[in-house]
Amino acid sequence: MDPGLWICLFACTTFPVQLTGLKPSKEAVVQNSTSDGQDLGKYAVEEAMKTFEGHLANECSRLRNDKQKRFFTACIIDTWKAKRKLEKTLLEANMSQENLTVAHQDVQTLLFRIKPKDFGGLNISSDMLTVTASRKTQSRHSMSFPTVLTERALPAKEMRLTCIYLKASCLFQDEKNSSLLNNDILGATLGGVRITSLSQPVEIRFWHDLRPANISNMTCVFWMEGREEGSLGTWSPVGCDTVIQEGIVCLCYHLTYFAVLLQIYPPTLDEGLLDTLTYITSIGCSVSAVACLLTTCLHLCSRKKQYDSTTKIHMNLLEALFFLNMSFLVSGSLASVTSVWPCQVAAVFLHYSLLCGLTWMALEGFHLYMLVIRVYNLYIRRYLLKLCAVGWGLPGLIVITVFLFNKEAYSIHHIQTSPLYSNRTMCWITSPKVHYFNLIYVSGTVLFNMSVLTLVVWQLRRLGANSRQQKERSCRDVVTVLGLTCFLGTTWTLAFISFGVFSLPQAFLFTILNSLQGLFICLWCCALRCRSQESVSGGTSHPSQ
Repeated sequence: MDPGLWICLFACTTFPVQLTGLKPSKEAVVQNSTSDGQDLGKYAVEEAMKTFEGHLANECSRLRNDKQKRFFTACIIDTWKAKRKLEKTLLEANMSQENLTVAHQDVQTLLFRIKPKDFGGLNISSDMLTVTASRKTQSRHSMSFPTVLTERALPAKEMRLTCIYLKASCLFQDEKNSSLLNNDILGATLGGVRITSLSQPVEIRFWHDLRPANISNMTCVFWMEGREEGSLGTWSPVGCDTVIQEGIVCLCYHLTYFAVLLQIYPPTLDEGLLDTLTYITSIGCSVSAVACLLTTCLHLCSRKKQYDSTTKIHMNLLEALFFLNMSFLVSGSLASVTSVWPCQVAAVFLHYSLLCGLTWMALEGFHLYMLVIRVYNLYIRRYLLKLCAVGWGLPGLIVITVFLFNKEAYSIHHIQTSPLYSNRTMCWITSPKVHYFNLIYVSGTVLFNMSVLTLVVWQLRRLGANSRQQKERSCRDVVTVLGLTCFLGTTWTLAFISFGVFSLPQAFLFTILNSLQGLFICLWCCALRCRSQESVSGGTSHPSQ
């Protein structure tokens, strides 16, 4: 048997015996007890806290060794049982006064007696606690409960509000091995009742002394216990808003255990650079949206409509880019709305528009391949209808599937820069898995269209070699390739060269070219239309040519 397993079994079986030495004798209990039962209740809480702290200190020290982490699952379960026993003890402890406070170094508990009908809110902070141990490892924190806290509680003459502070992130460890701010966790329960969907948020504040330049993301999260066997739980940001002021303020609409999730990265974008890129993106998307809308309207209102498949595919791509630009412009403003569902709708539509744009770019490449490379056997029954089914239906199917399986994937996305207090939001995707899928989707589209563009360039050079007007033909081919680059979305390849000295130029080139993609395509369509009209008028004026 593995030695680590022997150590785990020995620790789990012998540890409770070691803790029995902490229990005072019956005489000590009698001496410390009073007639009103206040000291007896405090003694019961002290005992439960000591038991929990003992398990916690023992298992957290062992779990630092990741190689042996799988051997200590049973011990962690025992620690969770000790935590639940502490919570139960707090609810059942004798109280003759309005509150009961027991503070240790890594575990602090506050218990309040409240009357639901007369509850007018409550503010607590770490300043209310007195810890005899060294305060070097202590950090400031506070919780503010609104007056509506008891609006969903069962009618009762009196209830108990329990607040627990833990400095033990190892107990709340998820599969991602997430890092928590100061390893601080704050929890609250009301009479053992599940409190959710409050009309006013509970305000949890965490102070810190970290340098802003080293932090690129701080997110308020709550602990969601696992439902599967062997899964303790995970951290989730759903239902909590993050406000960066003096410290980190978490606005949550339910009661449970809360913390601040950290993601520490090297500095990325400067605040001034982000403002510049945002300004360029807003202007570019606005210009492209107007250009796409005007070009589509002119096509629909034109007396001499071009009914060929190429023009119709162009128009579908312009419509997809119009939706993409408009949804992107709207998503930023809807992120500040209090209600969650408008932001979710905007995020869903933005994702759908992005996938539609990428799909129609791929269909442009497919159609170009059929025209230039595969010259023969071009007829496909209901060709345009099938392209529309793919271009508009496939993205819709993907978005619906994501929404049904993970509705929380669409929410408020935080855009962080290197300074801590520069925090921007937009309605977008919050799930890493969906982000990875988008990356694969973009990569597949760009790779396919780059392959088609390479074949087209090779074909144009082959035809140009047989032409007598070599110089004029070469200039025309260059313009053609530039136009096809816009249609095929090959400028999206800039997203894959963001490293080193290329990061700053890439950011500006990617922003400018892709935000103005709709304008470039509109100019190309207008140039082709003018050229075709000149050819028709020239052929009419000079029939002998």
